[in-house]
Amino acid sequence: MKNNTASSSSEPTRLYSGIQPTGEIHIGNYLGAISNWVKLIPKYDCIYCIVDYHAITIDYDRTTMLDATLDTAMLGMACGLDPERCTMFIQSHVMETLELAWIFNTVTSLGVLERMTQFKDKSSQHTQNINAGLFTYPVLQAADILGVKADGVPVGEDQAQHLELTREIARRFNHLYGETFPVPKTLLSHTPRIMGLDGQNKMSKSRNNYISMKDHGDVIRKKLSTAYTDPNRLRRSDPGDPDICNIYTLHKSFSSRDEVAMIDTECRNAGIGCVDCKKILAKNMETEMAPIQEKYDDLAKRPDDVKDALAKGAQRVKALSQPTMTEVRENLGLR
Repeated sequence: MKNNTASSSSEPTRLYSGIQPTGEIHIGNYLGAISNWVKLIPKYDCIYCIVDYHAITIDYDRTTMLDATLDTAMLGMACGLDPERCTMFIQSHVMETLELAWIFNTVTSLGVLERMTQFKDKSSQHTQNINAGLFTYPVLQAADILGVKADGVPVGEDQAQHLELTREIARRFNHLYGETFPVPKTLLSHTPRIMGLDGQNKMSKSRNNYISMKDHGDVIRKKLSTAYTDPNRLRRSDPGDPDICNIYTLHKSFSSRDEVAMIDTECRNAGIGCVDCKKILAKNMETEMAPIQEKYDDLAKRPDDVKDALAKGAQRVKALSQPTMTEVRENLGLR
């Protein structure tokens, strides 16, 4: 099997990224990650994972985890992650990743992990469950990526720090035990950070400030009706600044270029109010999400096909990970 150890100057060939199984992929996930992943499929060997082991680092409902995992896979496929063109699998179906994560723990310093901003953020949100898994979350992430010798990772700005740790782990292991892993490149998403409907925090299910990719027209309109906008527009006649309005940011992803230009102009001179601006956005969201929802409904009727695709993906990832682990054990002097 080809060794995918790449030099730092070469173009990536194999990409890896993952998403947690919330069962509610929202427009932030779609715009910030999945739609970009779809665009990368024709150019790269893409491996996409539903990271259920990462999901159990915070409180969750074990009675719904399996359904949420399958649901996330179906929504991802409906959004364009075609398992015939990319590899999709469930994290817990590949045990080699956990072995590699333990090994990576031995080359990762506590100080680096303590500086991870996501650990600080999650700890503040889950004060009753600050566990070791939450602390070593990015080490498992590194094992996910390097176990298949991915040499590129598409990420948003919020994950760039974790990927830099993955790069450091690869460099340190290679230094200590011999050239083994590629140092993956960061493929940074150019999508603006999608804030929640509250306008204060990143869009997330836990904060209940999101629009789900499964939401239909009435629900979308209701959620947008109370969404945060430009705080300076206290009255309909007040001119606004679309550059500081999250609704305008969403227009850039869901509305046509002409509509975006019109809203930019009319908002600044108070020619359009926030209510009408939200109505246009809701209509365009419905238009884009309708075929995705139709495809999701079709997949939901044949879950066995989805499970078969995920099992096939796991087999492929195992076929990549097992030789990696043989090489790792030999380089460590264990076998």
